[in-house]
Amino acid sequence: MELQAIYQTLGVSPGVYRYGEAALQRLRDRFADIDRVAEYNQAKVLHAMQQNRVNATHFAATTGYGYDDQGRDNLERVYAGVFHTEAALVRPQITCGTHALTVALSANLLPGDELLSPVGAPYDTLEEVIGIRPGKCSLREYGVTYAQADLLPDGGFDYAAIRSKLNDRTKLVTIQRSKGYATRPSFSVEQIGELTAFCKSLKPDVKVMVDNCYGEFVETREPSDLGADMVVGSLIKNPGGGLAPIGGYICGTKECVERCAYRLSAPGLGQEVGANLGLMPAFYQGLFLAPTVTAGALKGAVFAANLYEALGFSCVPNASEDRHDIIQAVTLGSREAMLAFCRGIQAAAPVDSYVTPEPWAMPGYDSEVVMAAGAFVQGSSIELSADGPIRPPYAVYFQGGLTWQHAKVGILMSLQKLVEAGLVKLPD
Repeated sequence: MELQAIYQTLGVSPGVYRYGEAALQRLRDRFADIDRVAEYNQAKVLHAMQQNRVNATHFAATTGYGYDDQGRDNLERVYAGVFHTEAALVRPQITCGTHALTVALSANLLPGDELLSPVGAPYDTLEEVIGIRPGKCSLREYGVTYAQADLLPDGGFDYAAIRSKLNDRTKLVTIQRSKGYATRPSFSVEQIGELTAFCKSLKPDVKVMVDNCYGEFVETREPSDLGADMVVGSLIKNPGGGLAPIGGYICGTKECVERCAYRLSAPGLGQEVGANLGLMPAFYQGLFLAPTVTAGALKGAVFAANLYEALGFSCVPNASEDRHDIIQAVTLGSREAMLAFCRGIQAAAPVDSYVTPEPWAMPGYDSEVVMAAGAFVQGSSIELSADGPIRPPYAVYFQGGLTWQHAKVGILMSLQKLVEAGLVKLPD
């Protein structure tokens, strides 16, 4: 009863707590599988750090131009080792995942080239980057065209449509691993490998870029292990382990990464410049912790699906499906339910727990978005958070939790708020 009592001090009623505990009894084997993947990935990260002889001198701060920054350069070798690529660009000057993707796209596409998405529409914030929605400095403005093959109704790849869309001008194929703000399945590394192989069978010189956000360390392999030319992501998601306060990465072929470095800084300068500003300890240690932190977030996602699906809500992935990213989509069916869910996540936060999330016109989105996140790093979605656009089917996207225990509190609080609002009735 002592554990139940401490949950009551956080606002979780005995009924909600007992409902959660009953679900947990069914998840022991699933959690054991997640722990095995985390153990493998922990060894993989450790090996890359040992192979590259990480030592205390690599934690020194640099300023100004950042010439001869040994810590920064070695961190990029570590990332290349973890993702099994020829090269890597890992920088605090990359402000977010969208920025990292923009750098990778604009560096490797020239006027007259075409970008193909074989997995349907991209994440909202890339629409202006590509030029699907009008925007200054978009790829479209610089003469890059865009083609798209939608997914099949079951969420699978439409290979016939992809074949018809891929042409002589197709220079780069972009694959979004995670679902984004869509209630489609996320893709496994194996599926991405099959799609990559198919595209390259049609055009061997086409480059394949994978938006790897939210997927790192969920499986034992990454898309770069199965032929992707670039994998791209944000350090305030999985690979930063909750410690990185900013940054992004691009891992891939030497040619692709070199071009990305020239685009990020300037032609002729590339990776030679870019001070680390004292962030190396957080970047190294965050990467070291990332497999375990990701595992905790993944357990939270599985727990959420098992709670909400049993109450009649549609969940993607569902309660029993394999996981390929840390995001859990729950279709709640109404604006009121979305806001109640997000109030619960916010109330469970260590920071700003007293704040009430409200929808707002967030830059880069075409509808109001509600976001719940009381994070140590602003916008960090490896920390406990939930968000979603206020539009049908009114799905909320839950992710993160620096520890499994915190993720558990957040999910129980989200359910508590729905119960208190009369939007959910627990089974007797």
